[in-house]
Amino acid sequence: MGHGHDHTHGANKKILLISLFIITTYMIVEVIGGYLTNSLALLADAGHMLSDAISLAIALIAFKLGEKVASKSKTFGYKRFEILAAVLNGVTLIIIALFIFYEAIERFANPPEVATTGMLIISIIGLAINILVAWIMMRGADVEGNLNMRGAYLHVLSDMLGSVGAIVAALLIMFFGWGWADPLASVIVAFLVLRSGYYVTKAAIHVLMEGTPQNVNVNDVIQTIEKVKGIQSIHDLHIWTITSGLNALSCHVVVDAELTIAESERMLRKIEHDLEHKGIMHITIQLETAAHKHDNSILCKIKNEPTHLHHHGHSH
Repeated sequence: MGHGHDHTHGANKKILLISLFIITTYMIVEVIGGYLTNSLALLADAGHMLSDAISLAIALIAFKLGEKVASKSKTFGYKRFEILAAVLNGVTLIIIALFIFYEAIERFANPPEVATTGMLIISIIGLAINILVAWIMMRGADVEGNLNMRGAYLHVLSDMLGSVGAIVAALLIMFFGWGWADPLASVIVAFLVLRSGYYVTKAAIHVLMEGTPQNVNVNDVIQTIEKVKGIQSIHDLHIWTITSGLNALSCHVVVDAELTIAESERMLRKIEHDLEHKGIMHITIQLETAAHKHDNSILCKIKNEPTHLHHHGHSH
């Protein structure tokens, strides 16, 4: 584990903490504001901010637990917590979105009075706060590489749209008296919340089902291993995600019978090195000769059935 990794890790954590504090504080303001001004758009945006706060908190706890375990033992430890929490996060978002949809239907039928000035002020401050948090994240954290940080960052970006929606709705009610603008803005935000809830849940369940990681091409991995000198074929190949950014692979490799131990070692080093470039960090390979019988493996006969494997490995 390099110094660079530790540095970005620390930076990610600090920025998550700052962002979490700002967003949670503002979410409380927005809930109270939405309640007092009677604006569903503000409440919807607060729901969206809650989803931000949850995903930031999950990211933080996942970083903390990941650290705690990595130092003491080499087993997977608490790394799966992040994925379980992500499922919880996704389901929460879906429930919030459905609740907002339900409320909005009622409001379309008979739009209530909304205190537009208060609504406008609160949503403008909300937009400013989202821009601030997004800027802090962009500047100091790894929003490209770390799935956790990236998720939190995308949340904040879509949150901006929620604030913009509330601002526009407030202006429409002020100038044109269009009462339906408030429930309409809330429906748009609810749709964003529902969408992120769906994707978060889907991605997390894929990981829990030990699905092939999105960023790994199985056929590519097979070719990478098979082109190493001395390898005849591979079988029992499994590629899965332990937690975001940590992909694992295990397989059996059939090698030439006359390989020496030193040659086998060299071969393994080469495979490990090549696969690291393909995004696989945790690699377990069992070497065996053709004399070793293997009939009952889950993914046997890989070489003869590329179509079957292709079907198995890819999930978009």
